[in-house]
Amino acid sequence: MENSVRNSVPIIKFDGNSFVDMQDEVAMEYPLTIFIDNEEFATMVCSPTNLEELVVGFLASEGLIRTFEEIASMAVDEGKGLVYISLKIKQSINKEFYSKRFIGSCCGKSRQFYFHNDARTARTVLSKNQITSEQCFHLMKLMHEQSVDFQQTGGVHNAALCTADQLLYIQTDIGRHNALDKLYGICLKEKLPRNDKIISFSGRVSSEVLLKAAKMGIGIILSKSAPTTLAIELANDLGITVVGFIRKHQFNIYSHPERIIEGKSGE
Repeated sequence: MENSVRNSVPIIKFDGNSFVDMQDEVAMEYPLTIFIDNEEFATMVCSPTNLEELVVGFLASEGLIRTFEEIASMAVDEGKGLVYISLKIKQSINKEFYSKRFIGSCCGKSRQFYFHNDARTARTVLSKNQITSEQCFHLMKLMHEQSVDFQQTGGVHNAALCTADQLLYIQTDIGRHNALDKLYGICLKEKLPRNDKIISFSGRVSSEVLLKAAKMGIGIILSKSAPTTLAIELANDLGITVVGFIRKHQFNIYSHPERIIEGKSGE
């Protein structure tokens, strides 16, 4: 399989005056089924790149592993869209536990979880990491400049793992949560510390996106789009700074503003 998130397809375009035959770049949609110890666990729809990282991040986000070393073996059949995982510590997996809706609170706060595994794996972020307003704009600019697949298709999301000054990794997927799982997988495989990292994100910050960041232990999310009300509530409870609508020379801080300070990089 070609390692790409887009494919060229024939289309007919109306240019205002006439119909024209041409080729267009379209985002690829790829079903991937995960088997854990020979038992089917989940099927996700994703972009067909960085599949190992996607699966590792997904399993960690679901609470099935905490480190990459807990995976005994992994075999990816890209042609059939199948991944076979063997865990070092065998466990009985109740799929209903990972998909059943659950609403509960934690530590007496207003924290609301919709799934059992979120209540079990999301944690409060205690990072003291800070960045300047200028660095917010700079990181979003770097992500946009490297978002070639989005520029070609308009049909994918981008998530980047950053330090205050540079973009380390960028991942692309048709699913915003998949892009974050790919970043999580990279962090686990490369054993990267995450308390000083930042996520730069192309899409809306939903509660699901916010929880992914909490599970990764990252305290700052930057987005050119908006958060949801539930995402803001969770961000306040889980200690995460959400900055949205980063466009031109403006942005909005929705939670934990102490991590965003005035000034330019290097001041």
